[in-house]
Amino acid sequence: MVNRNRMVDEFVELVRIDSLSLKERQMCDTLKRKLTELGYQPVEDDAGQKLGGQCGNIICTVKGSRDVPAVLITAHMDTVVPGIGKTPVIEGDIIKSDGTTILGGDDAAGIAVILETLKVIKEQGVSHGDIQIAFTIGEEMGLLGAKNLDYSRIYAKYGFILDSDGRIGCAAVKAPSQNKIHAVIKGKAAHAGMEPENGVSAFSIMADAISSMKLGRIDEETTANIGTVHGGVATNIVCDRVEIDGEARSRDESKLQAQTEHMRECFVKAAEKWGGKVEFISEIEYPAFNISRESEIIKILESAAAESGFAFEAVTTGGGSDTNIINSKGIQAVDLSVGMTKVHSVDEQISITDMENAVLFLISILKNIR
Repeated sequence: MVNRNRMVDEFVELVRIDSLSLKERQMCDTLKRKLTELGYQPVEDDAGQKLGGQCGNIICTVKGSRDVPAVLITAHMDTVVPGIGKTPVIEGDIIKSDGTTILGGDDAAGIAVILETLKVIKEQGVSHGDIQIAFTIGEEMGLLGAKNLDYSRIYAKYGFILDSDGRIGCAAVKAPSQNKIHAVIKGKAAHAGMEPENGVSAFSIMADAISSMKLGRIDEETTANIGTVHGGVATNIVCDRVEIDGEARSRDESKLQAQTEHMRECFVKAAEKWGGKVEFISEIEYPAFNISRESEIIKILESAAAESGFAFEAVTTGGGSDTNIINSKGIQAVDLSVGMTKVHSVDEQISITDMENAVLFLISILKNIR
């Protein structure tokens, strides 16, 4: 049923396209052309204009013959760095990077699976309801495309996001909220060699704060991290300003707020101790989602798994994806595995058989929409 060689060729073609976040123009044009060649009418929304990117999200509706709820199927067009000049290497059943860049299977694999699914259901005359496709931009920068998707064009009841690792048949049904944290520590500048005692080092405040902070794995639902630090202008000046970016995540809202407050208190107490000041800003990057095991979408997945021979497994994740945003818009959505592994690294790879099976599972899902 699945044309394995065609799918691999298409995946390799997509992987070779440079498509960093908000620089997805070539990928967008390629996908619009491919959808048009299939006989559909893709449109591009204005998300790129809002975000200062090269292009917007692609939205395409494939009309069905069955009177069942419409579904939204999505994957994102952008990749992380190092993602320029990607060279896929095929070794048997595995496609991997050449070791100098990421592969870009996150999320070219999701796109390739969706395109092959559309081709198979058309060739095989598979009966289905309306299918809405969304290829989003800026996912790797904070789900920006999904946040700015033109939802006035979307009427789907269920969402299936092709953007997860793991065994085929797995679906992420629970994911955390994330608070984005930005702290500015203000000390006092002084000559580091002649009068360091007259200065207040912002770095000393930062070190004190972070050393007293609970970071990493807080509990099974909660994590926290300091990601970037920027500060200082010269070795002979006591640093008077440091900017810090971090995050806190939890699948429990009260734990998320408690962890965020703990991080704020650590900065404030350290600033008071050393005689400096701190500005602390936290804002929600994306909301959590939690799909009940009794929900209709789970029943659909269970029926599809039974029909296609894949063991369905509902899993939780510590990551965020477009699925978080789509659920927040009132569309019941899960994140489906396409088999990608070691993503966001130069060791990234994917199994061709997993991609093939992801197509079969997705087709079965479409057939089991009730």
